[in-house]
Amino acid sequence: MKSLSKVLIISGMITLVGFTIITNESTKPPLPVNKTENITVNSDKSTANSSIVNYIDKGTMLASWYGPHFHGKQTANGEIFNQMAFTAASKSLRFGTLLKVTNPKNDRSVIVRVNDRGPYIPGRQLDLSKAAALSLGMAKRGVVRVKVAQLSLKGVNFPVINLN
Repeated sequence: MKSLSKVLIISGMITLVGFTIITNESTKPPLPVNKTENITVNSDKSTANSSIVNYIDKGTMLASWYGPHFHGKQTANGEIFNQMAFTAASKSLRFGTLLKVTNPKNDRSVIVRVNDRGPYIPGRQLDLSKAAALSLGMAKRGVVRVKVAQLSLKGVNFPVINLN
């Protein structure tokens, strides 16, 4: 029973970092894997083992960002919005969906989790948190066309998590 609890805790921890294997590049060499890529998770450069992650291309979307006015208020899934967390709002994607969002203008990428509904401005498909917008270099511009891919862990149907 204790080993099952440990497995669940470790699985939860892996889920919290967007299904990535994290290494601190300044102190450890990258893990030897078949295919890796550098991504930003909570402002840290990380290495993701993409041989266990499926990327489902969702095409391009017009994305905006939101933050200060909604910070500390409840999101549509019931958690409290933190503008400095890597989250997103979508009208059609399920809560808990993990997305890799890339700004094609500078090739920066972040992993966000859908936890809210929106945007409610016609033509926009994705609202990113302030942290995600800052990391993507789109905060000043406000609205940017981004590349979006849905992440899924190979062999797992649909992991939904709540970080509160």
